[in-house]
Amino acid sequence: MKHLSLIVPDRQSNLSTIACLVGAYEIFTTANNFWQEKGNDPRFKVELVGISDLTEVYGVFSVKPQVHLRQIERTDLIIIPSLVRNYEKALEGNQLFIDWIGDQYRKGSEIASICTGAFMLASSGLLDGRKCATHWSAAEMFRSTFPDVHLQPDTLITDEKGIYTNGGAYSFLNLVIYLVEKYYDRETAIYCSKIFQIEMDRYSQSEFIIFKGQKGHGDDVVKKAQQVLENNLHDKISIDDLCNKFSVSRRNFDRRFIKATGNTPLEYSQRVKIEIAKKSFETTRKTISEVMYEVGYSDDKAFREVFKKFTSMSPIDYKKKYNKEA
Repeated sequence: MKHLSLIVPDRQSNLSTIACLVGAYEIFTTANNFWQEKGNDPRFKVELVGISDLTEVYGVFSVKPQVHLRQIERTDLIIIPSLVRNYEKALEGNQLFIDWIGDQYRKGSEIASICTGAFMLASSGLLDGRKCATHWSAAEMFRSTFPDVHLQPDTLITDEKGIYTNGGAYSFLNLVIYLVEKYYDRETAIYCSKIFQIEMDRYSQSEFIIFKGQKGHGDDVVKKAQQVLENNLHDKISIDDLCNKFSVSRRNFDRRFIKATGNTPLEYSQRVKIEIAKKSFETTRKTISEVMYEVGYSDDKAFREVFKKFTSMSPIDYKKKYNKEA
């Protein structure tokens, strides 16, 4: 029988942490039961692993680990739940976990992080040079904290060399179903998906992203360029004109912009326009063409292609899904 370790973080738990632990525990337990009904031995022994006797969240909920991590010499799968979004607090008191995760991976364990649990996983160094997903709202902080990690802000699940990462919040359910299929089989994953009514085979979180623009960097030239792009939606702004305006070479400007925001200047402009278009589709009765012209597009095909690039949906499908009147 394989061993599954559900990490119970110390001093960095929030309500999402509790949800991740409860959800993962229940789904894997259900998968075990279904697997046994088919005449197999249980696939996993599932245990809550901690470094303290009790973890409290807001003084309302508490989680009692079943075993101390020092008691586990070898585990097969480690799941790191969502954490608080204060990075320094997220590491406080949890260096034991970080060291243990790295040691277990070197022994052959696979590791999965949920949402902001990626901060703990990245602190082990295991994500350096690898792809990673996390909650879209934590992407800017994550990118600046771990520049050697290839963050995939639109991706829901990454799977690379025994390391899995996952987008935000309750999308952890999609990752757990993904892991059930990987460790059991498709039939067991479908069963769990039906029991818990979780959509299978979802790999993008782009439709849920609220793009606010990355402003946490310290590059004043890029900040001024962002303002120009945000305040002139209807105008076709040349990147070369921006470079001349701020007296910087195109190559240097592109490099600084990407480093500061994670987007090229063109991508940033497109994201700003698409975010405004999304809001219009959600809250008004405006037609696709009206919204398209409002955000500076005159070509219907180009608008649809860019919209789908950043939301994984067509404009009409997005409007039907999020506008009740539509």
